[in-house]
Amino acid sequence: MMKLPNFLVVGFPKCGSTALHYYLEAHPSIYMPTQKELHYFTSDKLIKLNKGPGDKEVKKFMITEKSAYKAAYKNVKNEKMVGDASPSYINHPDRIPKIKALLGEPKIIILLRDPIKRAYSNYLHLKREQREHLSFYEALKAEEQRKRDKYSDFWYYHFNSTYFEKVDAFVKAFDDVLIITQEELNQDTTKKALEVYKFLGVEELIPENIEQRYNAGGLYKDNWITRTFLRQSKLRSGIKRVLPITPKMKRIKERVMAKYQKSAPPIPLEAENYLVDKCWGDVKKIEEKLHVDISLWNKKFLN
Repeated sequence: MMKLPNFLVVGFPKCGSTALHYYLEAHPSIYMPTQKELHYFTSDKLIKLNKGPGDKEVKKFMITEKSAYKAAYKNVKNEKMVGDASPSYINHPDRIPKIKALLGEPKIIILLRDPIKRAYSNYLHLKREQREHLSFYEALKAEEQRKRDKYSDFWYYHFNSTYFEKVDAFVKAFDDVLIITQEELNQDTTKKALEVYKFLGVEELIPENIEQRYNAGGLYKDNWITRTFLRQSKLRSGIKRVLPITPKMKRIKERVMAKYQKSAPPIPLEAENYLVDKCWGDVKKIEEKLHVDISLWNKKFLN
């Protein structure tokens, strides 16, 4: 009988799901699909949001059919835990019934991050793909119009940094939910990886790739190498179809790209203050009602 996921890493975007995916994949008792981020349970909504620059190329890899979703797990053997790491799921709690209908009661892992840094990382991601051309503050102010214009939800920097109601919906809907922050994962990666393994009920061993860092972020020098790896294009899509990114290839890519990384400018104060004001109430609910440690987040939330 074919196995389907019994746990999900549901998001948020730019909160460390890529790194966690590879730490999970390194465990012998855990199966992760070759394609990271299947987005099956949200694909019917997300596929319609494709009017932003480069959005249509990104959507080409989204799994939209149940048969294709099941095919992503055809190579599962005797692994105890089978996962799906798709950061869009958390933003759409209305898809919880769809998840339950197919998977029953999967364990849920939720990744959070300082909402200001998360939003800026989201913005820089689109900047290095040469899709975002507004300043960070201008882009924040343009968010509502971009929603109306049917841009992909990856462009919604504030929306993706709004946590409480979405997290609360998953906590109430599922029996086993683990919430961790990217700051905790970065501060003591081994400790957090072992905590995740314990939550999943597999042997608490240190993965061989625990020192590897994934998706360093920031910005990169503009040359043909960085454009090939970063810019959304038919060429890049073609390469991904022919050569799915294995953990080994991911490590090679990270080493190559590290040579061209450059420092990103600091978050502009006007954008920071704008987001602190917009996110204040949400962060307080995350801290007080869900007991998330925000001590490593923006100090303006601690007052």
